Parts: sequence; structure tokens; C-alpha cells
Amino acid sequence: MTELERYINSHSSPEAELLAELERETNLRITQPQMLSGHIQGRFLKLLVQMLRPQRILEIGTYTGYSALCMAEGLNDGGVVDTIEIEEEIEEFAASFFERSPYGDKIHQHIGSAIDVIPTLQGTYDLIFIDGDKRQYPDYYRLLMGDEGAEPKVHSGSYLLADNILWYGKVVEEVHSGDRHTQGILSFNDMVAHDPRVENVIIPLRDGLNLIRVK
Repeated sequence: MTELERYINSHSSPEAELLAELERETNLRITQPQMLSGHIQGRFLKLLVQMLRPQRILEIGTYTGYSALCMAEGLNDGGVVDTIEIEEEIEEFAASFFERSPYGDKIHQHIGSAIDVIPTLQGTYDLIFIDGDKRQYPDYYRLLMGDEGAEPKVHSGSYLLADNILWYGKVVEEVHSGDRHTQGILSFNDMVAHDPRVENVIIPLRDGLNLIRVK
């Protein structure tokens, strides 16, 4: 951690001890721990939920549950977070922290490919956090927006927040033909930028967030 990052952390609201434990255990026991949202992005997600006051949140990419817990923390009573994770071997790990959290009863876990799970979910969502397979970001967007005959999962005034949208700076570098992750991010960003149904802004927090509002 750099001195600047330490300064940011020390001058931002602290994370709960359970979240700090979740981060430690993720780093010790789970592969690719850099995928975890972490302190600053987690506090941002909580505050965003408190500002937007959604009742229904959809998360694509649970991982070990840090971001889901942060969003649930910001929810009003009666709010729910549906969170989808394709890797079933980490389902119990995330669930063990949900069970210990005072906000865990707001979280509903779904295991499977988001492409398969999304069409089975009923109704629309006020906020959708996209943090799944970067190669499938364009597919997620089409499904959520109700393109190609899909049932839309958004309404006028819904917000979508897509993570890792700068992809370690690769979005402004030459893309190799086999780099499907960067290609997926680039395609997603272009789709959003040219979609008259939405307005958006890219926020350079961590690896980039694309904040999108449905008109």
C-alpha cells in the first residue's frame, strides 16, 4: 500500500471488523484476492446505496461477498440484494460471512452463470452492480436492457455500476487478438457510450467504475 493509499484509508470511514476479517481470509484462502472490492470501494458502494435508496439490487459476481455486504449495509429495511456467482466452491465461504452479518438476511445468493440466472429473476432492479466475467459484459448489458427479446431488468431511473472498466489501463493500449477480457470491456464501454437510452460517467476509482443511469 502506498502512502497516498494509507492517507485515503485513514481519512475515510472505517470498515466493520467483519469486513476486515473477510478481506484477510480472502487473501489467505481464496485465489485471485485482488478481485475483492476492498475498503474504499466498499465504503463508496455503501454510500451510493444510501444516496440512491434502491429497494432491489442485483450483483453480478459475488466472489467472497465483500461488496454484497457493503451494499446490504446501505439498504433500507425491506431492501434485498440478489447476488450471482458462477464459482460454487466459494459459495459456502461467502455464506459464512453473510450469516454472521447483521445485514446478511438481505442477501440472496444465486449460483450459476449470470447469463443463465438473470432471465430467471423476476421484476426489475433499481441498482445493478456488474463485476462478473469481463468477456461477458456486453452480454450482461444486452440482457439487463431487454435487448434481443429479453425481459428487461431495469426501469427508467435504474442505475448500473460496472467495475474494472479501465482494465488496468489496457483500454487505451493496443489490444492483442486473444485478449477477450479487454475486448469485452471495450465493447461494453462503446455500447454504453452510444446508447441513447442511458447517460453515464466513468469514475477512475481503483480499476474504473462506469456509472450508468437509464433515462
